This record gives sequence, structure tokens and C-alpha cells, in this order.
Amino acid sequence: MSGKHAREATQEAAGQALAVPSTYHSETAYWSAKQGMNTGLWAAIRREIAAAWTACGAFERMALGYFAASGLLIALFAEHVRHPLRLFAVRAVVACVVLALCRIQARSAERARAQGWSLASQWWHFWRHWYPHLFFLFCFEELAQLMTLIQPHWQDAKLIAFDHWLTGVHPSVWLEQFATPARNEFMQLVYFTYFAYLLVLGGILYFRREWHAYWSVMTYSMVGYSIGYFIAMSFPIESPWFSMAGWWHAPLQGGPITAMMSFIERYGRVRGAAFPSEHVAGAIAVQWGAWRFRRRLFWVTAPLVFFMCVSTIWGRYHYVADIFGGMVTGTLGYFLGRHVMRRQTAVTTDETGMYEEKLFGRVQARPGI
Repeated sequence: MSGKHAREATQEAAGQALAVPSTYHSETAYWSAKQGMNTGLWAAIRREIAAAWTACGAFERMALGYFAASGLLIALFAEHVRHPLRLFAVRAVVACVVLALCRIQARSAERARAQGWSLASQWWHFWRHWYPHLFFLFCFEELAQLMTLIQPHWQDAKLIAFDHWLTGVHPSVWLEQFATPARNEFMQLVYFTYFAYLLVLGGILYFRREWHAYWSVMTYSMVGYSIGYFIAMSFPIESPWFSMAGWWHAPLQGGPITAMMSFIERYGRVRGAAFPSEHVAGAIAVQWGAWRFRRRLFWVTAPLVFFMCVSTIWGRYHYVADIFGGMVTGTLGYFLGRHVMRRQTAVTTDETGMYEEKLFGRVQARPGI
């Protein structure tokens, strides 16, 4: 064989060696092995997704169910949304974070059961229970993009007429005669207490390790909010703050809380989502949870919730109809959520055996349904 032929044979052999690794005896075997690796990768991904879904409880199933149902509406009415693909992308990220958090916490609990608790175990356990507050905030802020999803025109005139028919006056305008700096400050303060109800009840149940009660309250809230979100998408209401601007003689005057709320309403408010009042719906769902699990707390917070409902009219944030709507959706959230919580897989974070004992000092028995 000449030198030229020898070089060509050597190059051809080298090319074949690069094309098919020496481990495999043929190209068919190589591609079969590569396909097997791909199949194995997808199988592993499917197993992780299935494990993450198994780690989800009733709250996650309701939350992701809301994403699925509202996502279908977004797809059907995509022409009414400014950036539908961006909305889907952000929602996909949020859903992946929720599933990942559930999976990571479940694995962390398994390790803690075998090896003892650690700072990482506490970290994941905390966020697994407290992320719902951030999820509620995300969903509410997202409504700013969905208010005219189904109905493109604001419907405030109908609620203004309803309030006048019901009371004989325009309530927020009529209440202006009683406004003083001290009363304004008090009303703005009780309006702001809305943010504390779920934190306080949830905190008590969390630190007392009553996991079924804790997730029940979160699920009541999620179901009540979801019902309100769907109503808001199909019946868009701006609120008196926008639709009745100019009806009052002067803005409300008060102290630092009044100034803070005025700043939030002017620069950070979601335009719309007034009917039903999610403030009232969330507070009522929590009140039902307090009635069931912490009766004394219910009686302590009941007067505050009453004044909070009044403050929504006083502060020009809602119509009377919004309050009634919030009461109904919050109550529906409780009764429907209570039904959901009867399922055996409703709570997954109390199935960790010795992990709870090592982390908190004892095993908390599951409260009765």
C-alpha cells in the first residue's frame, strides 16, 4: 500500500472512530444507546414531576387548578391581553417554583427523618408553609392585566345604581359629612388590618404544629380568592376611587396611616378587581377558619373585620355590593375548601414522622376532620 493510500485509510478509520465510539460495534448500536439515554432522561423527568405532584396538598391543587382554568380563559380571549405569551411564561415559572418547593421540602423531610433535622430542613419547611402569602399577592397583582379579559367595558354604573337603590344615597359620598382626621386615621388603620388576619391565624396554627388546620385556612382562602378572581375577570369594576373621582369635596385628611394608604392607592393600586372585594373575601375566609379552629381569636377579630368592611366604603375603595360579594365568596371558599380538605391527600406536610419530632420536639397528631 502506498503512503497516500495509507494516510487515507488512517483518516477514514479516525473519522469512523469519531463518528461511532469504540464502545459500540456499529452505528445502529450507538444510536440505540443514545435513544435509550434520552428515554431514560425523560423518564427521570416524568418521575420527578410525578413525585412533585404527589408532594402537593389541597392548597397546591387548588392554586394550580386556578392557574389552569384561568389560563384557558387567557388562551380563549388572548386578543384582550396585552402580552399573553409573557403572562403564560411568568405563570409557568411560578408553577415550576411551587412544584419544585413541594418536591424539595418532601426530600428534605425524608433526609431529616433518617439523619436528623438541620438548618436546611427548617428552611424548606418554613417556606413550604409560608409561600402561599406570596402566591396570593402574585395572583391579585396579576389581575391588573386580566380585568377586561372577558368583558372589555367597566361595569361600575351598575353597582353605583345598586348602592343608590339599596341605601337611597351614594354611601361613600354620604359618609364624607362624618369625616374628621381622627376618624379617617382609624378607618384607614382598620382597613390595613386585613393584611394581619391570615398572618396571625396562620402563625398560631403553624407554631402549634396544627398542620391540617393550617392548610385548611390556606385552602379556604385560595378557593374564596379564586372565585372572586373569576368574577372580577368577567364583571370588571374599577371602584369608586376611579369611577367616582370628583364626587367628593376633598380628599380624606388624617395622619401617617391615611397618608400611606393614599400613596398606595395613587401609585400602587390594581385598577379594578373591586367586585367582589378580595379584602372582605379574604377576611371572611379567615374568620371562618378562626371560628372552627380558634374560637377566641374569632371573637377578638370580629369587631375589627366589621369596621374593616365599613372602612372600604369610608375610604372610597369599594361599593356596598362589593362587600356583600366578598362575604359570599369568602363563605363559599370556606364550605368548598372544607369539602376539599376531607380528602386523604389534602395535607402532605404532616406525613414526615420523626422529622417533625426532631424538628419541633414531638409529633403532632393530625386534627380530626
